[in-house]
Amino acid sequence: MRVVITGGAGFLGQMLARALIARAGLIGSHANPGLTELVLLDQSRPSSRIEDDRVSYATGDICDSALLERVLAPGADAVFHLAAVVSAGAEADFDLGMRVNVDGARAVLEACRRQAAPPRLVFTSSVAAFGGDLPEVVSDSTAAAPQSSYGTQKVIGELLVADYTRKGFVDGRSVRLPTIVVRPGKPNRAASGFMSGILREPLNGQPAVCPVPPDTKMWILSPERAVDALIHAMELPAAAWGWNRTLNAPGITVSVAKALDALERIAGRETAARVRVERDPEIEKIVLGWPARFVTERAERLGFRADSGIEEIIRAHMRTLAIQ
Repeated sequence: MRVVITGGAGFLGQMLARALIARAGLIGSHANPGLTELVLLDQSRPSSRIEDDRVSYATGDICDSALLERVLAPGADAVFHLAAVVSAGAEADFDLGMRVNVDGARAVLEACRRQAAPPRLVFTSSVAAFGGDLPEVVSDSTAAAPQSSYGTQKVIGELLVADYTRKGFVDGRSVRLPTIVVRPGKPNRAASGFMSGILREPLNGQPAVCPVPPDTKMWILSPERAVDALIHAMELPAAAWGWNRTLNAPGITVSVAKALDALERIAGRETAARVRVERDPEIEKIVLGWPARFVTERAERLGFRADSGIEEIIRAHMRTLAIQ
């Protein structure tokens, strides 16, 4: 089995790659599920390489059709399309967001279309697909109505995946991920990145800024469960998806205040006190437009799962960092 991950140098791409290596392949996605090659495609290589003979790296522009042709020419059984400009970045630079998030998705789908056999493809979408006048609880039947460039670009990606699937060019699946918490490493330009920062930085002994009111609620998922969701989406048979190739992944609703309360219980008052609130109108405008409560019956019926609570998420992050 040959697997390609776009955005493979990012934290989620790296976690996904390591999980696939540990599993040695993908059940049900090919006649021979054993992993033979894993290609990580990104604009640059990760700072630390995965030491495995089956892993190779490719660097360049996600819109470069020649690059994508070289990466996919040997054939790809499974493609995880993670490469994207994140929320605040896409809002600040409309042209860059459209180029990477829309043109890049189309380029990847076109490269898949040129394969002799249509590969399975998982596209990472976002809860930013929703906005406007929302019900108190978003359900599987709630219409997408994005109120940001990023959300709009993600919905366009979903529609492209669905249509390329309808035409038989790929066997596509789009997963709307909640905000991923706790993201390791340095902050990125995601509008929701502060939710990781107010937990990650204090645990590292550093101050953190919260740009939204403490009562702000968010729909979140741990990196571990996000990786599980992407793999599960890939492994599900086409019949399980039916005509609807997009779903809302399960998550949990947590307010900033509740997250900081949990941090204090686990790591102490001094750690939680490292967070200060400095409201940022631009971040607020984006984040407060996203839904915070979901009912994800379809995803749960298909076997997707969420974390048990915010404390589980914090403790998992601490174990990853070997924090005692």
